[in-house]
Amino acid sequence: MTDSVLAHEGVVRLSFFFAILIVMAVWEILSPRRPLKTSKTIRWSNNLGLVLIDTLALRLLLPIQAIGMAFFAQNRGWGILNNVSLPFWFEIVIGILVLDFIIYLQHAMFHFIPLFWGLHRVHHTDLDFDVTTGIRFHPIEILLSMGIKMAVVITLGPSPLAVILFEILLNATSMFNHGNVRLPISIDRVLRLFVVTPEMHRVHHSVLIKEFNSNFGFNLPWWDRILGTYRAQPEARHEGMTIGLSQFRSPNGLALSHLLILPFLPRATKN
Repeated sequence: MTDSVLAHEGVVRLSFFFAILIVMAVWEILSPRRPLKTSKTIRWSNNLGLVLIDTLALRLLLPIQAIGMAFFAQNRGWGILNNVSLPFWFEIVIGILVLDFIIYLQHAMFHFIPLFWGLHRVHHTDLDFDVTTGIRFHPIEILLSMGIKMAVVITLGPSPLAVILFEILLNATSMFNHGNVRLPISIDRVLRLFVVTPEMHRVHHSVLIKEFNSNFGFNLPWWDRILGTYRAQPEARHEGMTIGLSQFRSPNGLALSHLLILPFLPRATKN
C-alpha cells in the first residue's frame, strides 16, 4: 500500500482534496454554523480561482516540490532522519510533527512581519468563513510556503511517505477547520485537544487584532497552547463576531483580480 501511495501521490492527494471539499460543502448546507453575509457563488469562484492559479504556479515554477525533495534527499542521504536508525513509524511521526510545527511558525511569521502580512491578508479578507476560505491563499504565499517546506525536508530528511501524509493532512484539516459547520459543544471540547476545529480556528478570522493574532495552528492544536497563542472563544461569541479585516469590507473590491494585486497595494499593515 505504501508503494502504491508513493507511486500515485498526485492522484491520492487530488482525491482527498475533492472528497474533503465535497463532504464539507454538504455538511455546510445541512448544518451551517453562521448565515453567510455575501454571495457564495462569487466567493467560491474567487477562492477556487485562486486554487487553480496556485496549482499552476507551483507546477510551473517549482516542478520539484516537498515530496520530490524528500525523494531527492533520501537518495543522497541528506537530512537528520536519513542518517539515524529509527523505527519507520517513528520517523513518520517525527516528520509530520516537525513539519506541522514549522507551518505554525510560518503562519505566525506571516502575521507579524509586514512584508509577509501583505501576502497573507488575502486569506483574511474573506468576509465569510467556509470550507473554501481554507484554500484561499495568494500564489506568492503558496510558493514561499512550499520553499520553506522544501528547506525543512532537506534539513530534517523525512521519508517521502511522511511528507505525502503531512500534505494530505494539512490540506484536509485546513478545509475542515474553516468549515461553516455546527459541532456539538461536547464534541468540539474533546476534538480540539487533538485537531484544530472550526470553532477554534474561526476565532483567528475575527476582525479584532487580538483575536486574529491567535490560534495559528492549521492541523495540530498543541503549538498554540504550548506557546501561549491559544484563545478559546471570540469576545462577541461565534454568532456575533465579524469575519475579515476592518479595511476590506466591500465584496465588490474582493474580486479575483483584486486579490492577486492586493499584496502590492498600500497599507500592507493590519490597520
